[in-house]
Amino acid sequence: MTTTVKIGDRAVHQLGFGAMRLSPDPGEVGPPHQQAVAILRRAVDAGIQLIDTADSYAYGRNEELVAEALHPYAADLLVTTKAGQSRPGGGWVPLGRPEYLKQQVDLSLMRLRVEAIELFQLHRIDPKVPFDEQIGALTELQQDGKIRHIGLSQVRVDHIERARHGVEVVSVQNKYSLGDRRDEAVLEFCEREGIAFLPWRPLDLGSAGSPTAQAAAEVADEVGATATQVALAWLLQRSPMLVPIPGTSSPDHLEQNLSARDLTLSEEQLARLDSGAVGAA
Repeated sequence: MTTTVKIGDRAVHQLGFGAMRLSPDPGEVGPPHQQAVAILRRAVDAGIQLIDTADSYAYGRNEELVAEALHPYAADLLVTTKAGQSRPGGGWVPLGRPEYLKQQVDLSLMRLRVEAIELFQLHRIDPKVPFDEQIGALTELQQDGKIRHIGLSQVRVDHIERARHGVEVVSVQNKYSLGDRRDEAVLEFCEREGIAFLPWRPLDLGSAGSPTAQAAAEVADEVGATATQVALAWLLQRSPMLVPIPGTSSPDHLEQNLSARDLTLSEEQLARLDSGAVGAA
């Protein structure tokens, strides 16, 4: 049975896809172009209904790749993008000035070939810009019809609560995995409030030899899967609000991630996996 998650007025299958790895930064080696296109198309053909990208992934080329592979988009496909981080010299620097966010949305609209972005997420909160001004820019973009739904990335509960004074927050994209549960409180808040949680780096098992990594390896042997498939299956069973977005540039790894949807872990296996991770009780 396929689980769906509500994101605003949309509903998507619980497993998404993060496109970042398909477009390398200058100087990096990525997959052949046609392979990257084929991976995106295979993901959608296999039932993926959420594709995650950002304006800063390969300086916009990732959005162009998504459009090349998937436009015109299927009616049930949700393509989400983000802005709020710049890449000077290849690093990641929050940049949330209202005029910058508005400029980047216009560029994303052009690269994705759409009139409105269905789900736009603030990539990072810029500590140098008043938070209310960053949210205000998103509100204006929504009022102008350039974005439909608003989400936040790498935020605390108090950030979500503050943003909700001005806008409806329909998604949160924070780092969360079997091996790193430091944002458990954010997930629990999202569960209570009906906000979709899109964990990035979802296949992290923790450090080599950690109790969680060892438990994942043991469970993997028991169910005939890989440890990362177990980590993904754990997320899919952990909460009905989770939409993991594992990304890959490998066709084989994509198939492994897709197969994780068919794994059902027992309560005893889940209990073993629940212990020992960073942030676990």
